[in-house]
Amino acid sequence: MNIKVVKDVVAWLSDFRYDPVTITFHGGEPLLAGSSFYRQALPLLAEGLAKNKPSFAIQTNLWRMTPELAKIFAEYNIPIGSSIDGPEDITDYQRGDGYFRKTMEGYRIARENGLDVRFICTFTGYSESQRESIVQFFIDQGFTMKLHPALPSLRSESPNEWALAPEKFGDLLVYLLDQSLDHYHEIDIMNINDLVRCVFTRRGNVCTFADCMGNTYAIGPDGSIYPCYRFVGMDEYVMGNVSDRPTQGDLDNSGPGRLMNEFKDYVDAHCQSCSHIRYCRGGCPYNAIAPSGGKITGVDPHCIAYKRIFDEITDRLNREMFEGQPIPGGFGPGSFGMRMERTKPGIMALMQKIAMQ
Repeated sequence: MNIKVVKDVVAWLSDFRYDPVTITFHGGEPLLAGSSFYRQALPLLAEGLAKNKPSFAIQTNLWRMTPELAKIFAEYNIPIGSSIDGPEDITDYQRGDGYFRKTMEGYRIARENGLDVRFICTFTGYSESQRESIVQFFIDQGFTMKLHPALPSLRSESPNEWALAPEKFGDLLVYLLDQSLDHYHEIDIMNINDLVRCVFTRRGNVCTFADCMGNTYAIGPDGSIYPCYRFVGMDEYVMGNVSDRPTQGDLDNSGPGRLMNEFKDYVDAHCQSCSHIRYCRGGCPYNAIAPSGGKITGVDPHCIAYKRIFDEITDRLNREMFEGQPIPGGFGPGSFGMRMERTKPGIMALMQKIAMQ
């Protein structure tokens, strides 16, 4: 992406919406743009979109991190997302020899300059069986974990080669919930926090569990607009171009826009009897259409896993409330002789921890 496209983005967004905006630099590898790009782009975006109170983030493998880049990102309080799949042998097996070492070197530079770095851990059909050592690695390193299950891709000729089966993903989520509670003071697993927050607030708070259409867009290097970063580079999912300053209606009425809203309608019709519909919303639209080559024939295939973990959180929460301290006067939770001594933190404690972060 060049600076002209950045200026077009500012011109487009300045009239597009007036609510706060988060801009994430993604890739490819966004550090390849170099320090001169960010020294120009960040002031343009921050000042040109001041009414939108922009915040920034970046997703990078950290290989090209330099002290100069780190200082620029620190000026704008930019948090960094990167990827580590656990210990070096697992990470390098999944991502290539030397990946772990180069990422950790970039991590060191980022931390030396005060940047907040969090890691996405991709669990595959291979690594899921090594979940114990992976979680222990994150605990030992003091890293916050964000989980990503390996998913089928619209771009791959062998889309299921690394994919994690929905049933195994459900088992993994319950395991990670237990780990969050067993190691309450030692690790934060962002996905578990998000799932617990969904149940408490009764609404999705990350894009997977919300109607993302109309609120999330990705902009390609040439200014093309897509429904999500996962579609970038696929011409059939281009909604418009920032140079044309499309309106919300223009984007909604594009082919990809209609497809995203068709998914929303599909969820409304097919998930109406599900107790989790308000805060699940059928999962991710990309995940839903990837197995069918871009057609909507079902919801996110990981629905099985989502339902499993939402049920687990809900059931545990209900038990905790029933077994808790009774309300003075003899009525309420725990007033029927069912109170139990809790030996470790539960869902309520985890929610309190989340609220205090």
